[in-house]
Amino acid sequence: MVSKSDIETENSATHNDFFRETLRPSTDASALLRVLDGLGRLPADFDAAVLLPLIHHCNDKVRLSVAKNMGKTKDLRALHLLCELVFTEKNTLVRREMVSAIGRARNPEALSTLYKLLEDEDAKVVLQAIRGLLCFKRDPAVIQCLSTLKEHPNELIRSVLQKELQPKRSEKGREATEVGSPDWLKNVLVNADVFEALKSVPDDSVHLTFTSPPYYNARDYTIYKSYDDYLAFLVKVFAEVHRITKEGRFFVLNTSPVLIPRMGRNHSSTRYLIPFDIHPLITKIGFDFIDDIVWVKPEPSAKNRNGGFFQHRKPLGYKANSVCEYVLVYRKKTDKLLDWNIRQYAEETIEASKVKGEYPKSNAWKIAPASSAVHSAIFPKELASRVIEFYSYKGDLVFDPFAGSGTVGQTALSLERHYLLTEQDPQYAAHAHKTLHAGSLYCEHPPTMFSLEQFAERAKSERAL
Repeated sequence: MVSKSDIETENSATHNDFFRETLRPSTDASALLRVLDGLGRLPADFDAAVLLPLIHHCNDKVRLSVAKNMGKTKDLRALHLLCELVFTEKNTLVRREMVSAIGRARNPEALSTLYKLLEDEDAKVVLQAIRGLLCFKRDPAVIQCLSTLKEHPNELIRSVLQKELQPKRSEKGREATEVGSPDWLKNVLVNADVFEALKSVPDDSVHLTFTSPPYYNARDYTIYKSYDDYLAFLVKVFAEVHRITKEGRFFVLNTSPVLIPRMGRNHSSTRYLIPFDIHPLITKIGFDFIDDIVWVKPEPSAKNRNGGFFQHRKPLGYKANSVCEYVLVYRKKTDKLLDWNIRQYAEETIEASKVKGEYPKSNAWKIAPASSAVHSAIFPKELASRVIEFYSYKGDLVFDPFAGSGTVGQTALSLERHYLLTEQDPQYAAHAHKTLHAGSLYCEHPPTMFSLEQFAERAKSERAL
């Protein structure tokens, strides 16, 4: 049996006779794969002829590995063969790998094939063809051809072309100027309607928003005319969140299905799947979906819904006790990668903000709920801590449009971040401000609570400076 070390030794020495022997088409498929998958980077004088017969092999995995290795060679025979077979290959994964290999050749002789592949029904094939053509983006004919796909029905293709074909923005100096937030917004609680308050908040001011919106008609303080009105209300709030969020930064939403009890014994209760209904509306605003985290509570904390089933055990009557809520993570749409956001910070801030110790490695977070004598639905501080630590840096501004008792603000302060909160209820706002003030003895920006008029006046004075 050929070992990995044998393959590495022969490959580094470019013993083509060894590969002609071990890569015969008649060789067992598992043995072929062992050699093909172990080839690694091919030397310049590797004889690609040993690969060519194997691209016709009956085993899909063998053809896939062969296509990957053919993409590593500059041999024109391999390129021409791939350009011929890519239109007849039946296996989807092998075909996509062939297109990738053709693109990696960066050879003008493949242009006609790549042009033709832009018409393919497989969006991933089209994306690989676009990737190959972008190597020739200085050619006006290539750009003209790619421009015809700007209205392609596939959203990923449209997004890639929008990024690649738009004029490049200068990034000079951006790292030094965009990381900060206005000082006057730091550690501020506004006791006002969120829409009225946000009229005074400048664009691109906030690094992270973490919130749990009021539930639909589940409590006295959350009454809406209809479910559509409720969703429209959330969209209006989250559109403002998008406006005040810095480019490429995060919006994290905690919500869950809600049950509206039945009107009487002759009627059914109604369960609204809020996280799934609001999600497409959030992405339409301009947020990219990043992660779905499930907050799992201890089972005894759940309201019992299966008592009847426990008694009768009749099929169709089962109802599960709900122990989960969703923590949906979004990022404000940008053509910049995360590294661009990270580079905006000084090295000492990056180092100080690193997450230490254990952290949840899966998207199931087991956290006990919290309770309060003041507010009936509050975040557990552990949930807020994880979100703020994972999606912001020290010194960042964290926003909660539905502040309630101020847990997000308290947690932000404890993690050396700043907060901006809005809360309409005077009792909740007063309690939150009192708690925030007690926990901020050494803050550079002491906690401040504004009325709507005071906040608007402060914003006006700041704009006049």
